[in-house]
Amino acid sequence: MTETPNPHIIDADTLTGEMHPIRRCVVSIGSNLGERLNNLQGAVSSLADTPEVWVTAVSPVYETEPLDAAEDSEDFLNAVVLADTTLSARTLLERALAIEDAYGRERSEPGAPRTLDVDLIVVGDRRANDPDMVLPHPKAHERAFVLAPWHDVEPDAELIDHGPIAELLAKADEQSVTVRDDLSLHLQ
Repeated sequence: MTETPNPHIIDADTLTGEMHPIRRCVVSIGSNLGERLNNLQGAVSSLADTPEVWVTAVSPVYETEPLDAAEDSEDFLNAVVLADTTLSARTLLERALAIEDAYGRERSEPGAPRTLDVDLIVVGDRRANDPDMVLPHPKAHERAFVLAPWHDVEPDAELIDHGPIAELLAKADEQSVTVRDDLSLHLQ
């Protein structure tokens, strides 16, 4: 006698016929306007509250000089968030932009001061070269404010097409990055 499958159990993957792999993503966050630490904490909390995103690590907070910015720009606070997600890169980008908007991000000119910057650095092994989304992030390999906090939480990581982040950090720009031991971000 063969068993009949239970008709009351629904396999969620078969509802759409699509399976969504879990991908490791690296998100860089930064702020140089307003309550900088509160803005970063809001980004961490918002990412953690996103369905299908599981934040696994948050780096120490770094203070960094503005790069490619107006002379009168304030210093940034920066951090990196590691997460696993089943969201597509496009959906994750839309969420990042919504989080920026929720914290008053104004998009004027490149390098302008900002309340919050939420950048996708990598989303699994996804590569993209669209007008509004480039993966991996096109300048991450030369930015100490991304590489230093990333190295703190994932020292053996490699950046797609560029190599180990430890080696990239050793060659990174001359930008001043200073860990702020007096500041921290928390997962709730």
